[in-house]
Amino acid sequence: MKNIKKIITGLLIITTLAASITACGKSETSKATSSSTIVKLGVVGSVYEELWTPAKALLAGEGIDLQIVQFSDYTTPNNALNSGEIDLNAFQHQIYLETEVKNYGYEVEPIGYTFIIPLNVYSKKVTSISKLKDGDTIAIPNDVTNGGRALKVLAAAGLIKIKSTAAFNPTVEDIETYNVKITIKGLAANTIPSILEDVTAAVVNGNFALDFGLKTSEAIFKDTSIDQQKYWNLIAAKSSNLKDQSKVEVYKKVVEAFQTEDTKKVFNDKYGGYFISEGWDQDLLK
Repeated sequence: MKNIKKIITGLLIITTLAASITACGKSETSKATSSSTIVKLGVVGSVYEELWTPAKALLAGEGIDLQIVQFSDYTTPNNALNSGEIDLNAFQHQIYLETEVKNYGYEVEPIGYTFIIPLNVYSKKVTSISKLKDGDTIAIPNDVTNGGRALKVLAAAGLIKIKSTAAFNPTVEDIETYNVKITIKGLAANTIPSILEDVTAAVVNGNFALDFGLKTSEAIFKDTSIDQQKYWNLIAAKSSNLKDQSKVEVYKKVVEAFQTEDTKKVFNDKYGGYFISEGWDQDLLK
């Protein structure tokens, strides 16, 4: 009987010690997790998850937990950044941000450049831009900046001529001549790949083209505006946060973590032709 009591007592001691060790382990893990700096980054399109994978790993080693927040369209991320729902976003080019700031009064600004994405023309019905004919319908993004850029692509393809007096972001009203009497249909950029069967051709944003499995080699006309800085994509932050030096230091690390050879390797090996690094030599957080 005494032996049984000793065994039970011993088991209780072991159980108590195990529980204590487990509790200590949980406490340390929680403490380590809570000591990480969380940075929420807003993006549009699932491809960004992979583009930011090398940076995410680098930042984790520096105690920064980069959390990717997905948005389904271009209209939301700047509002979310301006309202403080996220810390940074990386989905837009320079001219789009400028237009959003002008139209909505967002206090948001660029802190670093990422890449440029070509805006190519795709079709399920013709194999060449030269095969488009009068009466054909071409879909383009309906937001001002991507729509304007799409019109420039159509002009470069020889389908239309844009007035010399047009602003940087031309509209359909700025078309001077239709060399081919096409019908231009404006649609939300994220919906365009899904309606390719319903139009003759479409100008498709690169990230959405990727999401729908469209390849650059399948484009019937390729974007020629990739050397224009206004179309460089960027990382943006809320202006008021840039007055906090501790946040600026974290943001610098985020920019630097993205602008690496490992990121370029993802560009080239996984998405050859879609993402071209631009502006990595420019320090916007001096």
